[in-house]
Amino acid sequence: MEKLDNLVWHCLSETHRDLALDYGSLKCYHPDFCPFGAFIGNDDLSVPLMDHVKVAGPFFVIGNKPRFSNDVNFKGELLCVQMILENPIDRPDPEEIIPLNGQYEDELFAFMQRFYPSFFKRKTMLLGEYFGIFKENELIAVTGERMQLDGFTEVSAVVTHTDHLGKGYAKQLVTHTANNIFRKNKIPFLHTNADSAKNIELYEKLGFKIRREMSLWRFEPV
Repeated sequence: MEKLDNLVWHCLSETHRDLALDYGSLKCYHPDFCPFGAFIGNDDLSVPLMDHVKVAGPFFVIGNKPRFSNDVNFKGELLCVQMILENPIDRPDPEEIIPLNGQYEDELFAFMQRFYPSFFKRKTMLLGEYFGIFKENELIAVTGERMQLDGFTEVSAVVTHTDHLGKGYAKQLVTHTANNIFRKNKIPFLHTNADSAKNIELYEKLGFKIRREMSLWRFEPV
């Protein structure tokens, strides 16, 4: 469980190690997959931060605040909560839930670029399994798996088309995705904005519990 305190570092050292750009004390996902990095130790990370931002553009270091000089273009902190689920969710799936990997990847990417562009990259869908709900042949809600490490998988991309909010689609997709993770003998966790009481309440109703607060430190090219 302690690995979740520095989850990106462990993802890039374990399940997703082949996707890591390794700068020594700093490891980052290849920017085609994910805009996240993490570090260990207490070194000044000015040089690797600047090296990565040249490759990746805007990205986030997750966890503790790294040390860096004024030469680095730091743009602020986004505070999130990390939530974890201890048991499968006992809820029906009244809607047909469709696997999106493969046949529907172009539709998934177009949907996410419309509603959630900052954190979903062209190859994010290759990090895990993604699922969706269609209405009249249109993709209207999505959830999937993103960061993975030994024993744990993140539930991510919980997004519903704005014309279809309030119909329970997010609950169904989170349930389906989380239970799919349990079937693979892993534990689901997720992140949401610390000030999003509505999202936190939704996840708590499904059984997720807040584990800790987490900071995302944003860096951009100069």
